Parts: sequence; structure tokens; C-alpha cells
Amino acid sequence: MFRRRARADREFREAQREALALLQMHAQEPLPFDTVQAEASAPIGSDSEAAVGADFLPPDFRAPSRQDIAGFMMRWMPPLVIGGEVHGCPTCGAYRDWIVFNLRDDSVWLRCTAGHEVQEPRLDTAWYNRNSGPVDHWHPTVEDGLRHLGH
Repeated sequence: MFRRRARADREFREAQREALALLQMHAQEPLPFDTVQAEASAPIGSDSEAAVGADFLPPDFRAPSRQDIAGFMMRWMPPLVIGGEVHGCPTCGAYRDWIVFNLRDDSVWLRCTAGHEVQEPRLDTAWYNRNSGPVDHWHPTVEDGLRHLGH
């Protein structure tokens, strides 16, 4: 009876030693992001530059950065409620079916179906990001984007 217990204890201690050896081995290896920094700090024109560049997407698959585009737009079909009030167009009184623009300078503009545009200071980029979906199309002009959204 006591031998079974001693054998189980011995097997448990051996497993602990193996786990400790494994942890010590991994503690001595450099982390993956350490090797990327070392490769990035290598001189320009070295072989490591080609290795890092091979991981990036081809130019056709890269999305433009926020600085490369003028802004984002989305369609907002239901009534737009801001601060507990239904927002209406100050010119024509329309209160639904908006195009919401989020421009590069973090301003938010609203466009009604009649084409009246007004900046809305109570909305910001954080509101836009919470309420917009993923970007599904890139348009070279605002008119192309409006046509795509049905305006």
C-alpha cells in the first residue's frame, strides 16, 4: 500500500522536474517580437529587409490608411436620435435616411435626402465607429459613394 503512494509521489516529482526544465528552456529563448525588432534595426539593404517585407500583403490587397482617404460614409435609415431628441434637417425638416460622413479631421457631417449638408458637433468619430459596419467599398469620389448608397 505504501509503495503505491511512494511510486505516485515519485512520478509526480519527475513530472514537476520535467515541467520546470521546459519552463527554463523557454525562458532562455528570445520572444518573437524581440527577433522582429532585431531584424527591423538591421541596416537597410540587408537580407533581413527582404525577409520582413515578404510577410506583408501585396499592394493590391492592402487597404488604404486613414490618412490616404478623405473620409468614411454610411447610410443611416432610421430617425437619428442625438441627446434624446430626433434630429431633423435644419433646412427641409427631414429626420430619416441620412448619409453620415466622418471626415479625416474627425468631424461628422450629415446629408439629408434633399442634399442639404450640415456639420453635427454632438457626434464624433467614436460614435461613428460604434455605429458603422466594416468598410465594404472604396470610392474615388463622393458622388460615386453617394450613388452606391442610393442618394
